[in-house]
Amino acid sequence: MKNAIIFDLDGTLWDSSRQVTESWNVVLGRYPETENSKITTADMHRFMGRQMNEIARMMMPDVEEALRSKIMLECMDYELEYLLDHKGDLYPKVYETLSALSEKFMLMIVSNCQDGYIQLFLKQTGTGRFFGDFESFGKTGLSKGENIKLVIKRNAVDRAVYVGDTQGDLDSADKAGVEFIHAAYGFGKTNRETARITEFSELTKILADIL
Repeated sequence: MKNAIIFDLDGTLWDSSRQVTESWNVVLGRYPETENSKITTADMHRFMGRQMNEIARMMMPDVEEALRSKIMLECMDYELEYLLDHKGDLYPKVYETLSALSEKFMLMIVSNCQDGYIQLFLKQTGTGRFFGDFESFGKTGLSKGENIKLVIKRNAVDRAVYVGDTQGDLDSADKAGVEFIHAAYGFGKTNRETARITEFSELTKILADIL
């Protein structure tokens, strides 16, 4: 039987909110329409986990749609460039825990990020060896729930659990028909009680009761 753990990225495996905020503010400063609309790390915590078009509307509600889309794409592109020299921060014991889990389970990532972001994360953190597959909104244009179903089908997984930190992650797990573990140390809360962890290393114990 193939059992898989599918992870959200931001707020679950690492925190790059400060670095991404810095890069987006550089781009926002290039345009008269947004030069006075700088965002904070707290804003970024609200954005992360959402699809890019939704983030653009939240961040630039008064900018006309074509320009908003152009600026958002530029933010996405510059973010990847910026992160090459300003790496995000893995949460404590992520590397060691992933190493242990990869010996028993298939590990995957599904995120609403742009294509290239997961690849950068895997390379920068040296965790690529632990993951068998990943998918993103930026590559497929699909919702997170649909992408979870996609990687499950693609890898012939029999049972899976999704680990994430926001209500959107819980909703996506529900849509995909998989169990959910709330990374309560991350950026968000959920509207109902589920299995939860307060630090990443707790996954090893809690998964023994779920999978």
